[in-house]
Amino acid sequence: MRVAIGCDHAGFELKEKLKAFLRELGHEIVDVGTHNTDSVDYPDYAEAVGVALREDRADRGILACGSGVGASVAANKLPGIRAGLCHDTYSAHQGVEHDDMNVLVLGARVIGPALAQELVRVYLEAEFTAEERHRRRLEKVSALEATFNSRRVEP
Repeated sequence: MRVAIGCDHAGFELKEKLKAFLRELGHEIVDVGTHNTDSVDYPDYAEAVGVALREDRADRGILACGSGVGASVAANKLPGIRAGLCHDTYSAHQGVEHDDMNVLVLGARVIGPALAQELVRVYLEAEFTAEERHRRRLEKVSALEATFNSRRVEP
């Protein structure tokens, strides 16, 4: 599987550890940065992961920032991106199985590398069930996205 991975400065060390883990699992890595611990803005890397998915350069994405919250918020602004902040294995696989989550977001200052690896493993092994109730709910999410993306917001 092709996995786009990105982070801000707070997630850099975790991203590097996860890249090694992804290689061990046999996945292709699309590293969109950052490439050091110099201070950067998480929305830039959330966008880079999302664009890699939208351009079909990756099948799934992983993002890391300090808490995971900012990267999750930013990634979910991109059409077609369904990012979930997960700090437990149930959410990491269920997010894919029920919600077709395509970006796993991790809080590098919240969890350690061993848990992060387990979350990545279950996330990448999970598959969308495509049950009618899950498809119906995703159609509603897509409709919300389309409705609000087509509206012009007046200041």
